[in-house]
Amino acid sequence: MDEQPPGVGETASLYLGNILYALERAAMSLESENKSADAAFYRGIARKLAEARGKERDTNR
Repeated sequence: MDEQPPGVGETASLYLGNILYALERAAMSLESENKSADAAFYRGIARKLAEARGKERDTNR
């Protein structure tokens, strides 16, 4: 039987640390360009992802 490739959620979960790092680097770069609102937007995405991972871990305990 053919195995399905991992979905978006599974792939994102696997690389979450890298994604969070990239989002923070993007936010830092935007701050250096005096684009605080844009930086906050990307940090908000990172926060939502981190919170979702925390809830996921709490559920699996």
